[in-house]
Amino acid sequence: MSRAKTLSTDYLTAELEVLCRQPSSTGQLPELRQMARIVANSLRRSGLHTRIIQTPGAPIVLGHLQGQRPETLILYHHYDVAHPGPWSQWSHPPFQMAEREQAIYARGVAHGKGALVAHLYAIKTLLHREGQLPCSVLLVAEGEGLYGSPHLERLIRRHVLNRPVIGCLTTAGERDKYGKPFCYVGSKGLLRVRLSADGAALALPSGLATSVSNPIWQLIWALNSIKGEDEDIRVNGFYDNVNGPDRKDRTILRTIALDEEGRLSAWQIDDFLFGMRGSALVRSEVTLPTCNLSSFTVEPPNMVVSIPTRASACLDFHLVPDQDPDDIVHLLVQHLKDRSPSTIEIERLPGGYRAVRVDHQHPFVQQLLHTAERVYGQSLTVLPFGPFALPLQLVSSQLGIPVAVVGLARHNSAMYGPNEHLPVDDLMQHSQMLIDLMYQYGQQKPEGRLSEVEVAQQESETGC
Repeated sequence: MSRAKTLSTDYLTAELEVLCRQPSSTGQLPELRQMARIVANSLRRSGLHTRIIQTPGAPIVLGHLQGQRPETLILYHHYDVAHPGPWSQWSHPPFQMAEREQAIYARGVAHGKGALVAHLYAIKTLLHREGQLPCSVLLVAEGEGLYGSPHLERLIRRHVLNRPVIGCLTTAGERDKYGKPFCYVGSKGLLRVRLSADGAALALPSGLATSVSNPIWQLIWALNSIKGEDEDIRVNGFYDNVNGPDRKDRTILRTIALDEEGRLSAWQIDDFLFGMRGSALVRSEVTLPTCNLSSFTVEPPNMVVSIPTRASACLDFHLVPDQDPDDIVHLLVQHLKDRSPSTIEIERLPGGYRAVRVDHQHPFVQQLLHTAERVYGQSLTVLPFGPFALPLQLVSSQLGIPVAVVGLARHNSAMYGPNEHLPVDDLMQHSQMLIDLMYQYGQQKPEGRLSEVEVAQQESETGC
């Protein structure tokens, strides 16, 4: 099969504009349901057979196409994006795509929708020039990727489990100081909880603070008992299953070159925690679990000097291998019970998953690295994890397949802030890498190849 000539970038930018035009903030179900229909239409335009799977939350969109080989490459994506925040902080409306200085600006271009369109561009290109994909593809696009993926596991069991699968490829992370994407051979796990404290049944004057408990203070004290100023997580047993990097990992981590000054400038911070630099900074992001406070809510929400009725805070934990979300919840519950008296309620939020890691010598990873080296002109640095959590364990554990993650965004892409953007060339290279990777799989001799009848039977059973 000859190497495909790429289409014009007009297709990529036009398709991305369609997706970015529709708001799809995490947790906003009306937006996400409309976005799922738009994503499904985009998948159809690329040539994929498409289904929308309804869930109690945001729909999951599946796109599948049989290739020259029946073995399937899974492409994981999410179409939910971060809330745009105040529009006044954007140089243009966040859901109106703009192009400036060879970069595309809009919410989702660097985190979610950009990677999705880049992969659709690759599929469209191959079909346009060759008429058939070198290998089969299953694209999974969910609307709760930033919400813990609570409905993804069931979908995999019902619609993906019986397929012959090569591996799962997705996009996350960033680039080194030279602009080269990182390749990650795993992802941290995720646990999300909400802590709440109740006060009186109605808001009271602040002068009663000497005699009536304030739920805000109760919550602050509880949070301080979980994590202190030294950034250490104080929950008894939290670190019991945390193992540091082995010798091989330590050697790799010492060679990583983060763009530290670029980060500080783009994020407008004076320094990293404890003044960390070099390998210490890399090691903290790659190997350590986290406890992050993502939101704090007070009821009633007003500026009046009063004692509120309720306060709540959402915490998320990025977990490393051997840390089980169920175990961590149990430890948190016990920790709060041991505080005397404990007035804090804890609620586990939907979704969550364990960490997963693949041996970097796995043929799936090595083929990806070999392909990426040709596209980017140099070898990619391989990391076990990055500063993110993805539901890859839900895919890997059920299907018994390898996973890999390739970075796309840059440190100044503002994925969660105003003026999110990404260079067009980055999207094109991301697309070209998938084109070349699929060619490589098409040229390999299949192992245990299924007959066309068996493939058709499995597709009938899974409904896609």
